[in-house]
Amino acid sequence: MTYEHLVVAIEEPIAVITLNRPQVLNALSQGVMQELAAALEACDQDARVRCAVLWGGPRAFAAGADVREFAERTPGDMLRSYRFLEWERIRRVATPIIAAVTGYALGGGCELAMACDIIVAAETAQFGQPEIQLGLMPGAGGTQRLTRAVGKSRAMEMILTGRPITAGEAYAAGLVSRVVPAELCLDEAKALAKEIASRPPLAVRTAKEAILQAFETPLADGVLFERRCFNVLFGTSDAAEGVHAFLEKRAPKWTGR
Repeated sequence: MTYEHLVVAIEEPIAVITLNRPQVLNALSQGVMQELAAALEACDQDARVRCAVLWGGPRAFAAGADVREFAERTPGDMLRSYRFLEWERIRRVATPIIAAVTGYALGGGCELAMACDIIVAAETAQFGQPEIQLGLMPGAGGTQRLTRAVGKSRAMEMILTGRPITAGEAYAAGLVSRVVPAELCLDEAKALAKEIASRPPLAVRTAKEAILQAFETPLADGVLFERRCFNVLFGTSDAAEGVHAFLEKRAPKWTGR
């Protein structure tokens, strides 16, 4: 596919997807979200891709939604626009997604980073939900994912004041997995993606699904789901290969079967 708002590069065994609206700090228009959902779904269908990296370039990951699309909108307009359909498509992507965040990740940009599976942040990164300053609130999962990531008190402060936090604060709060110098952010994310891509692909996708269940179900239901996934993996060739390779003291050869 060709994209108007994205640059997609396949660097086997990973894909690097770059948001490409630098003139508006990668504001997340409906068109951007439609292309992004399609690009990530394509990763699921591409046997060459075992992990994806999403970044926005050196200035900003994404500075928020494209506010121009909100002007004069009514509740009925928002309901009829199916604006959040693409976010649900992204949530269902099986391929692990790493967000490489340099600069601003605000509003929808912060929500998009949180919709990814791992966040690698540059020291220059800022995370925030400033929608309150427009008389609005997060609408793409911000109140839910941020609360689960950093806890109720910190989420309340960020959302009700609209003030952003630094990369260091985000790391201390558990929002991001690591903080690196800005010039190394993309390379660090790509190295992590390649490490994940070197693992057995069926186990990786199944483990991702089980972890996401922890956000969406009570503990008892999540543990039951995990146990079922664990048992199912014993029917895969990769599981047999992994066990035998360990016992035979050799490197495993993953086939994704």
